[in-house]
Amino acid sequence: MENNTNKTLAYSNMSFATQPTKLVLFMRSCFLYQIFNFFKLNLKVMRIVVKGHS
Repeated sequence: MENNTNKTLAYSNMSFATQPTKLVLFMRSCFLYQIFNFFKLNLKVMRIVVKGHS
């Protein structure tokens, strides 16, 4: 009986996500941009709530 030592990898390199660009990393850590997005999201939610209650 032969021992077969060839094993397949569960995940290939193609299955992993791409690396974020420098601009994306900067925008994720930029405090002013995050504050702007926070208020933008809150305004969207408030618009939906106000429309639903009128």
